[in-house]
Amino acid sequence: MCAAVRETYEEAGVLLAGRTPDSVVGDTTGADWETDRAALVARDLSFAEFLDRRGLVLRSDLLGAWARWITPEFESRRYDTWFFVAVLPEGQRTRNASTEADRTVWITPGEAAESYDKGDLTMMPPTIATLRGLIPYGSAAEALSAAPGRDLTPVLAQARLEAGEIVLTWPGHEEFTKHIPTGGASA
Repeated sequence: MCAAVRETYEEAGVLLAGRTPDSVVGDTTGADWETDRAALVARDLSFAEFLDRRGLVLRSDLLGAWARWITPEFESRRYDTWFFVAVLPEGQRTRNASTEADRTVWITPGEAAESYDKGDLTMMPPTIATLRGLIPYGSAAEALSAAPGRDLTPVLAQARLEAGEIVLTWPGHEEFTKHIPTGGASA
């Protein structure tokens, strides 16, 4: 959760922290906030140091765990990725501050899925699957309320050799199945 709060602040300028366990900071768009955000991104400042410097406590209660995906066992670099939902705190504004994405947009999950289906937005399977799971909820608050009931069993890609192809699947997410020719005959 700490990493999720840090990443949300680094990439979107949204900070889920407050001076007390039941408060949340308001506007985080000033020059001093931006200096600290840039120091976090550059790893010149740890998130713990940032919170301590500003007299803040992390508000993990403002996040709801939504989904968990783990990169396939055959990948050389593996990630255990958690997706969370949260409501934008009153007084805060999102910013396109991402250093990790080629572009950012602020749209509803339904609009994102529609853009993905049209080929206008490219997303990895975990991202689009997570967005599709959010479509039934009318607001971030509704999704956050539903988070405690989510099944957080990790989705782990599986690969098998079938008729000279590698078949890559994500259980429960058949739309992402890929057939990759191996160039050789199967045994």
